[in-house]
Amino acid sequence: MKKFLRNCRGVIIFGGLTINTIFWFIPIFFLAIIKLLIPLRGLRERITRVLMWIGQNWISFNTFWLSRSGSIQWENRGVENLRRDGWYLIIANHQTWVDIVVLQQAFNRRVPFLKFFIKQQLIWFPLLGMAWWAMDMPFMKRYSASYLARNPHMKGKDLETTRKACEKFHDTPTSVLNFIEGTRFSEAKRANRNSTYRNLLQPRAGGLAIALSSMGELFTSVIDVTLYYPDGATSFWDMCCGTRVRVIVDIRERELEEWQKHGDYQNDREFRKRLHGWLGDVWNDKDALLQSMKDKQSG
Repeated sequence: MKKFLRNCRGVIIFGGLTINTIFWFIPIFFLAIIKLLIPLRGLRERITRVLMWIGQNWISFNTFWLSRSGSIQWENRGVENLRRDGWYLIIANHQTWVDIVVLQQAFNRRVPFLKFFIKQQLIWFPLLGMAWWAMDMPFMKRYSASYLARNPHMKGKDLETTRKACEKFHDTPTSVLNFIEGTRFSEAKRANRNSTYRNLLQPRAGGLAIALSSMGELFTSVIDVTLYYPDGATSFWDMCCGTRVRVIVDIRERELEEWQKHGDYQNDREFRKRLHGWLGDVWNDKDALLQSMKDKQSG
């Protein structure tokens, strides 16, 4: 009976989020068709602004629903100086699918509507795939090492595709999110990848480099986000079923230096080495912060 009631709660919470998604998807769908069929730049820009407004309302209700249901309790640190007219490159560690919900509530209406890199395959995800496309989310197409070995002429094509996706952000203030680790953290992955960090996977600089090469001159700063779940990372379904999720969102603004805005990651070995070094320093700070949170909790 306890398991049955837990699953019923999950259906209700997930159902509310689904109904909210469908409600906002209807205008998104029609605006997306207009945006696709009428390639007038001025019209597309106005439609994009309306889509961002729709997206903010979609997130606001999701946040309200999850807060009232008692499923999630968030603590945002460092949001005071963020601006809605800024251009931000946001980097974060990745623990669980819940991270997306957490980051959206932390930044909603505090910075320009959050855009995050999405795997190309997810464009076919029901409802959300079209919504992400309409709202100009940058889709990344990655090729495996084995594929590139068989097709060497495709080397660099995935980066070029993502760079073109970022170019559309030149017209309006934008926040671009990148999960630097490339996947969700787990102890098994940390061991398999021989990560030198206690609480993180090794950072990957490819997506960061693409965003910098495409929009470096526009970014106001880098927003460094550390996500910490005091009770451990929880799955999205468990959260809907009533598992209480506590999360700390630590936000720190980092100045974007001139050298970072003009480098050639693919062809300049010195720039690539310097960017890796900078990112390694950021990840060392993040790892130490996560460890201090853990130590404080256990102490």
